[in-house]
Amino acid sequence: MEIFGIILFLVLITAVAATISALLKDGRGHNPPVTSKEPWSAFEAPSGPYWNPRIY
Repeated sequence: MEIFGIILFLVLITAVAATISALLKDGRGHNPPVTSKEPWSAFEAPSGPYWNPRIY
């Protein structure tokens, strides 16, 4: 029975180490800088809200 506890402990330690490693490496060098080439506009925005609390 002790062997199962040792195996479970090793699996948990490995999973935690892999999770921490993946979180630290996530996205490094893959995100381009945010640049805006055109000014912001809201030509297609609705003139009113999508949801209106009034009952029709």
